Amino acid sequence: MTDWLVSIEGTQTGHQVALALAILAAFLHAVFGALQKGRHDPWLTRGAIDASYCLMAAPFALFVVPWPEPHMWSIFAIVWMIHVAYKLLQAWAYTKGSYTVVYPVVRGTGPLFTVIGAYLLFGETFTAVQWMGVGTLLAGIFGLAAYNLRYLETERDTLHLALGLAFITGLFVALYTTYDAYGIRATENPFTFLAWFFMIDGVFMPPIAYLRWRRMVNAPAVPPLMLRGVFGGIVAFLSFGSIMMATRLDKVGEAAVLRETSTVFAAVIGWLVLKETVGPRRVALMTLIALGAVIVEMGG
Repeated sequence: MTDWLVSIEGTQTGHQVALALAILAAFLHAVFGALQKGRHDPWLTRGAIDASYCLMAAPFALFVVPWPEPHMWSIFAIVWMIHVAYKLLQAWAYTKGSYTVVYPVVRGTGPLFTVIGAYLLFGETFTAVQWMGVGTLLAGIFGLAAYNLRYLETERDTLHLALGLAFITGLFVALYTTYDAYGIRATENPFTFLAWFFMIDGVFMPPIAYLRWRRMVNAPAVPPLMLRGVFGGIVAFLSFGSIMMATRLDKVGEAAVLRETSTVFAAVIGWLVLKETVGPRRVALMTLIALGAVIVEMGG
């Protein structure tokens, strides 16, 4: 598998596989976001998820994949710090705003800065049509933010903070997408990066979640929380693993933009599963974000 993946990097086959992986990551990331925002406190859910994928990844990192090359340790350290900041901001944003408010702004802001980062780090460029797609995507993002500011009746007291946190979180999405792409390209075996990433990344949030759980007056039962954590850990492997592999096989900017079709999946999940009011205008704006991602792919 590893030899085949390495052999298709930068080829048309690699492009098609990266496209499929990016769309898979879009759906799974919407599921992942709903898991964190759903039944339990977002901090507790994230802690349970991180603990699960840390423990699941450890045997593969320690005993299955080749050990990282010496230069990878500094890369892992930077990756870890970026992801810690991202997770803290994401959990904070979810405590201040609903899923369908926070998620589209987070996921929609990231691609613009990822495209810029991919140009600076990898020399990737976009065509005029692709930049039109980025503009369409941004119109959907800021249209959605403006709609929420004007019409959303609930969470009025925390809405501005939720949107601000969502925007900053989107910057960190771009940062980790770009730097993760650099990291997974810096090692010979991509599965080495993935296994060690998940093991290292999972150590920060569980202690924070545990301390928060202990301070709660009505703390949730642990078994249902950990069951959600295990499911979320599996989703995280498939979601983050898919987009990281896509950025190794093909252009980072295109993969990042295509992943943001997740906003459409998020709208459906928020409506059907979380019972949040979405409405036709917000659905249209979320679809505009996804349309921008499609234009980017078609214009390449």
